[in-house]
Amino acid sequence: MCQLLKKLGNDRRGATAVEYGFILALILIAMMSALSGVAEESTALWERVSSETAEATGN
Repeated sequence: MCQLLKKLGNDRRGATAVEYGFILALILIAMMSALSGVAEESTALWERVSSETAEATGN
């Protein structure tokens, strides 16, 4: 039993997987926040286009 615990304590593969998981999570958070900003700008642009088109056509 002691050998198994020592072996698990010295195994670094799990730590590497956790590090990659954290890196992936940070990348996803950055992507989501960037896409959120782009979506807001795009929505505002299309709302402006819609309102100006409505004004130009007299609706």
